[in-house]
Amino acid sequence: MINDRVSDMLTRIRNANLAKHQIVQIPLTNITKNIAEVLLQEELISSFEELQNGTKSSILISLKYKGKDRQPIIQTIKRISKPGLRVYSGAKKMPRVLGGFGTAIVSTSNGLMTDRMVRQKNIGGEILCYIW
Repeated sequence: MINDRVSDMLTRIRNANLAKHQIVQIPLTNITKNIAEVLLQEELISSFEELQNGTKSSILISLKYKGKDRQPIIQTIKRISKPGLRVYSGAKKMPRVLGGFGTAIVSTSNGLMTDRMVRQKNIGGEILCYIW
């Protein structure tokens, strides 16, 4: 179930970037909120806010673009761990995305973190996605 929400979120961000939308609305869950926080820490998005509509809560993510032709900051989002094939890695064998220019979002026992934070804290986890 968690992986469906992660895949849905990544697809919505990818599609909004391709269409050059300023904001994208995603159903609010703990995992989508945590991913948005990681994206904000890495300065891949401008901001996000939670919307409460009774039982239907959602998150509004403001995407970042650069230049006059509005090139998206997030060029690629690649799903790594899937329901049919989970991908785990220890801190020492954590892959570097684009030689350190990209970011991997990792689900650990301490919550969602980037690959850099995982290496610093020397813990491993499930690699959810690569973003660059």
